[in-house]
Amino acid sequence: MNAILAPTGFAARLRLDALELPALAAIWGISFLFMRVAAPAFGPLALVELRLALGGLVLAPLLWRARAQFPLRLWPKLALVGAINSAVPFVLFAWGAERAPAGIGAITSAMTVLFAALVGFACFGEKIGTRRALALLGGFAGVGVLAAGKSGGAGAAIGWAVAAGCAAAFLYGVGLHLVRRHLGGLPPAAVASATLLSAALLMLPAALAQWPTQAIGARAWGAALLLGLLCTGLAYALFYRLVARIGAARTSLVTYLIPLFGVAWAWLLLDEPVTAPMAAAGALILAGVWLARREAQ
Repeated sequence: MNAILAPTGFAARLRLDALELPALAAIWGISFLFMRVAAPAFGPLALVELRLALGGLVLAPLLWRARAQFPLRLWPKLALVGAINSAVPFVLFAWGAERAPAGIGAITSAMTVLFAALVGFACFGEKIGTRRALALLGGFAGVGVLAAGKSGGAGAAIGWAVAAGCAAAFLYGVGLHLVRRHLGGLPPAAVASATLLSAALLMLPAALAQWPTQAIGARAWGAALLLGLLCTGLAYALFYRLVARIGAARTSLVTYLIPLFGVAWAWLLLDEPVTAPMAAAGALILAGVWLARREAQ
């Protein structure tokens, strides 16, 4: 009986993985749409404060369960990682979302993989082979195309939004190395909750100082709540569930899908155009990501 059931169970897990990976990409891709909708009403600081707090609270039960592994002396390090890996990048993406189509942020987010390779080379002595060097060149060429093109908005605004997205991706790249080197061995989902909540506390004074005084509509509130609960808290939980089941390398394939979903959601729900510069930039950046991953394997 067990011999008959085992393949069926394995096939069910494969089907579940095949559904969950694009689901995660779709959730993270739509986060750029939610920022585009909510950022003009809340402003970047207030919106990110809500995102951090809600996301951290969704994962808080996992942090509570592992609380013995998080002594007080560890929390300054968690707060630093939270600022670098969550608070500041979230603010940069939200700031860019006020000024440019949602697809711009989604495309630049894929640069995280390339910046992680660059940071590893510059700061941690990791090697960059021929493929990774070509990957970096292709990625930065894509950024140049994106910044120079008229992607559904004013050229200067697009350029600054691209710069903000790239800065956020760079900080994500730094954060990946910090988590790997200083928080390794801890439950990843609990680490995510701790860093999100620490970042929320750090940002609270600035967010309160910039809290909007005007009434905020239901559409913006809905986008903000979904950004925190779905795209941050539940998405991180799904991400670490996939890492535990299929491994980090296979889960990282989500990187290829986020820009595609981000652009598609914005086109479908916000009627944002998909321009030639966006398509060319996305192709160059994703080709660079593919090359970088091929060498890392």
